[in-house]
Amino acid sequence: MSPTTTPQPAVTSSQARDKSLASARQMSAPRSQVGDFVQETIALTRRLFIQLQRRPSTLIAGIIQPLMWLVLFGALFQNAPPGLFGDSQNYGQFLGAGVLVFTAFGGALNAGLPVMFDREFGFLNRLLVAPLASRFSIVLASAIFIATLSLLQSAAIVVTGAFLGAGLPDLVGLGVVIAVVLLLVLGVTALSLGLAFALPGHIELIAVIFVTNLPLLFASTALAPLSFMPHWLQVVATLNPLSYAIEAIRFLYIHSDWSLGSVVMQSPWGAITMGGALLVLLVFDAIALVGIQPLLQRRLS
Repeated sequence: MSPTTTPQPAVTSSQARDKSLASARQMSAPRSQVGDFVQETIALTRRLFIQLQRRPSTLIAGIIQPLMWLVLFGALFQNAPPGLFGDSQNYGQFLGAGVLVFTAFGGALNAGLPVMFDREFGFLNRLLVAPLASRFSIVLASAIFIATLSLLQSAAIVVTGAFLGAGLPDLVGLGVVIAVVLLLVLGVTALSLGLAFALPGHIELIAVIFVTNLPLLFASTALAPLSFMPHWLQVVATLNPLSYAIEAIRFLYIHSDWSLGSVVMQSPWGAITMGGALLVLLVFDAIALVGIQPLLQRRLS
């Protein structure tokens, strides 16, 4: 007897079409999620810029204040003997890097305030119950907004400093300056957003900002070189990420023949190269991002 074969059910055209549609949906699902995430981030970022357009005084003050520091504080020490502040031609050139970094730091430190106000006014709760592709678009939008403002402020400081005789780095040097500013802004913005979700209200966040601002300014090389400081303050300044950003940018302004192996700062425990300063900023960003991740996951869930 010949073996019997079970007949296979015929696949109709409608079943084949349903299978193809299902497989197409499965393939397009990740793409649509990425597209939705990008769309959400753009929409939330646009909302922040609309708020800035309605209240431009924040941006105007954020540009005028560092320019006043650059002009007035630079004029205060314009008669200082040459060579007193290292290789800088004048104190304005020395101060420019400090003003640039501290302005970016101050703007990034305020990054958590819009999120905190959204928390207090209930808008953040509306976003959390909305069908978002990813709630991290809320955080990313704030980071993009602050980074854009920092670049605008930095451009104004660089142009003003050039008119005041501080000079300009070459094109590659300007690219490294932008990279240093963005690295610092990324880490400080992450910490500020973490504080916005951890603290109970905007009063506490503003208090932290006020308490943090000036001590980090004076405990850095923004206003004076490391050699001017007592030993204990030198140790504190070399633990401050602002000093590494300041010294990297300052070296780019003074030396056109820089490289990643160029020594930008003599710390109490050894020489710090340009590559080492960038590495310190990268480690600072990694610590800040990893540190706030559990808090954001808990608050945004």
